[in-house]
Amino acid sequence: MGKCAAITKAGKACGAIPKMGNPYCPAHDPARDKERSRLGRKGGNTAGSGRPQTNINQIKTQLQDLADGVLEGSIERADGSVVSQILNVLLRAISIELQVKEQLELTARLEALEEGLESRREKTPGGSGWGA
Repeated sequence: MGKCAAITKAGKACGAIPKMGNPYCPAHDPARDKERSRLGRKGGNTAGSGRPQTNINQIKTQLQDLADGVLEGSIERADGSVVSQILNVLLRAISIELQVKEQLELTARLEALEEGLESRREKTPGGSGWGA
């Protein structure tokens, strides 16, 4: 089996194994550029380096296990109901945490833009900041 024909950003040969009939591994295949770009943007939408998504996936797994247990009869319906309510509160807390983080990031970006605009106004004769 051959190795990928691509050279990494570090200038070294990629050590991955390409798919049959293709000189490139999936990470370097030029035919997959658009897909990699789309997935990269999608990944960037997850806050906290993926932790909230991991928490959500864990809660979804717990909810599915809980539902299965209730349906099988190994978990009492009342217990399942209470645990389900607690997990829903946890999901709501994660949602609020993400909203707060997003708000803080937007506030910081807005403040940086305002500082940049003020700096331009101070440097521009007449103070318009538009350079006209």
